[in-house]
Amino acid sequence: MLYETISNDMKEAMKAHDKDSLNTIRLLKSAIDLYLVNNKMDRNTCSDEVVIDVVSKQVKTHKESIEEFKKGNRQDLVDGLLKEIELLSKYLPEQLSEEEVRKEIDKAFDKIKPTSMKDMGALMKELTPVLKGKADMSQVNAIIREKLN
Repeated sequence: MLYETISNDMKEAMKAHDKDSLNTIRLLKSAIDLYLVNNKMDRNTCSDEVVIDVVSKQVKTHKESIEEFKKGNRQDLVDGLLKEIELLSKYLPEQLSEEEVRKEIDKAFDKIKPTSMKDMGALMKELTPVLKGKADMSQVNAIIREKLN
């Protein structure tokens, strides 16, 4: 289970006195625990899907923050967040290439046969279970929009 792996990695970071990794893992573990509390779940039933969902949201938030820090010329903060993203990414499934993402999108297009932007919701509903955690959903959204136009 990913939750146990994260707990073990936190212990290892403590033993190694790796403050950067420890802080990142603690924040991740806190976010997962908050999710569990909010959804009335306990740690014993914490599935890998829950962990992947929380990690994905953390990575997405970090990427958004990086864009803002770049606008403010804060390269020090950008570098810190890039290190955190690298650490968080090891808890995510292997990311699909753009070519693989496009193949999945093509399959969804063949199945749903969209005619306009109104079909965007149906396409995303079809693709989310397949691609969630394995691809950047904003990239998926952009490719679908490009294909529909």
